[in-house]
Amino acid sequence: MSAGPLDGKTALITGAARGIGRAIALDLGRLGANVFITYRGSEAQANGVADEVRALGAECRVSQLDVRSSEDVDRILVEVKDAFGGVNILVNNAGLTADTLVMRMSEQQFDNVIATNLRGTFLMSKAVLRDMLRARWGRIINITSVVGVAGNPGQANYAASKAGIIGFTKSLALEVASRGITVNAIAPGFVLTEMTSGLTDEQKEFILSRIPLGRYAEAEEISPIVAFLAGDGAAYITGQTYNVDGGLVTA
Repeated sequence: MSAGPLDGKTALITGAARGIGRAIALDLGRLGANVFITYRGSEAQANGVADEVRALGAECRVSQLDVRSSEDVDRILVEVKDAFGGVNILVNNAGLTADTLVMRMSEQQFDNVIATNLRGTFLMSKAVLRDMLRARWGRIINITSVVGVAGNPGQANYAASKAGIIGFTKSLALEVASRGITVNAIAPGFVLTEMTSGLTDEQKEFILSRIPLGRYAEAEEISPIVAFLAGDGAAYITGQTYNVDGGLVTA
């Protein structure tokens, strides 16, 4: 494999067993990064992604992780250091939904989505910062959602968690900018993944009617923005949120 722009860098990607996380792992591996991917439940899928990354000529390791647990997060950082020496690029991609109207939503449904999506982003970001600050270089890229920008009925917990990630991104970016660390967010629209496969035909028709480009995104249309933000070409970009949504949100 020829030298790539991310040679010598290590990327840690959470929730990378499928969908957007898988596409990100492949793109960063293609650019020469060492890749460390985590999964929560689908070990076989995660190992399949690792095999795909290795086929590109990149190094890749896999480990199970519950991003809600600070102990689990600390363990992962030790594993990454043992394998590659530390994290240069963090992609906070792990997330889940528990959709229902607020009147029917349980406290557990609300708390679990917030804990995974928002608390997980906080724990992971905090864990990698010490080494990034010491190196005076780092990239933290948070996967949020246009739902966090515009809202969506039946997803108040998910929207709150993703809006929180946008605010977290802006605040952390201001805290660490002087040390050469950038923090940005990407807000995908509706992407063809397992998360959207459960929608009814009626829901799909309604969503498509709101998207100016008239189709869902592919995961491979999200990952190139991550790859750009991970590299030196994005060194002067921080605190930003990029909507990748086919024109769904224009303000």
